[in-house]
Amino acid sequence: MMFDTITLLVTHYNRSQSLQRLLNAFVKQEVYFGDIVVSDDGSRPEHLDRLHELAEIYNFRLITTSKNRGLGNNINKGQDAVQTNYTLYVQEDFDPYPGFDERLKDALDIMDERKDVDLVRFYAYFKYPYLKPFRNGFSEMKFSVFYPGYRKFHMYSDHPHLRRTSFFHKFGRYAEGLKGDRTEFLMAISFIKHKGKAMFYEDFKGVFDQINPESEPSTMTRSDFRQSDNPFISFARMIYRNIKHNYDLFTFKSHNK
Repeated sequence: MMFDTITLLVTHYNRSQSLQRLLNAFVKQEVYFGDIVVSDDGSRPEHLDRLHELAEIYNFRLITTSKNRGLGNNINKGQDAVQTNYTLYVQEDFDPYPGFDERLKDALDIMDERKDVDLVRFYAYFKYPYLKPFRNGFSEMKFSVFYPGYRKFHMYSDHPHLRRTSFFHKFGRYAEGLKGDRTEFLMAISFIKHKGKAMFYEDFKGVFDQINPESEPSTMTRSDFRQSDNPFISFARMIYRNIKHNYDLFTFKSHNK
């Protein structure tokens, strides 16, 4: 299936094997895009050499930088290169499951119909807690400062999603010079602050698979406090995040648009 109004934007760092697997998965499923942009964050020479080879095979535009500048800069320069109306953003460690073309078509139809929808999410670590069913397994994400819990703040995510290429005009650019998690969360706050609207696919583990093989492990590191399953730490983390997220929302200042 051809999606000529969509550019596939892939951010990449030192995982050329994973990138090839992702692009090959789209080819096997006969999913084609109006354009493909790969934004590299200063990968090692052996990976950069491989990227140039892959660009010839998969016909993508490679956007590079002389040194690693972090997630924010990598997404910013990649998004700047997109010329189509829509952007499908996918990090290189995700692979689409068979049938992805139907989910993408449904999402595109929703965004063509609903001009107020800013993005459609295909993947998550947890189900967003406040959803209003829409159609074909997609639900509208709802936010209120009065809803309980801290997960309500995660309307936006860097996980695979379809968005309007005009995204920066409404929500600003990604913060640069920060750790990846902080960059992602500040965009989530900006999304809420600027009254963003999003759809969430409720079978959120049935569209993409996240793959981190031993040969190319995840480049994202997190503290023990963020990952611990200890019930006391989990409770403390919940209280902390509720307070911190509300503070971030009320004190947020937009980055340059």
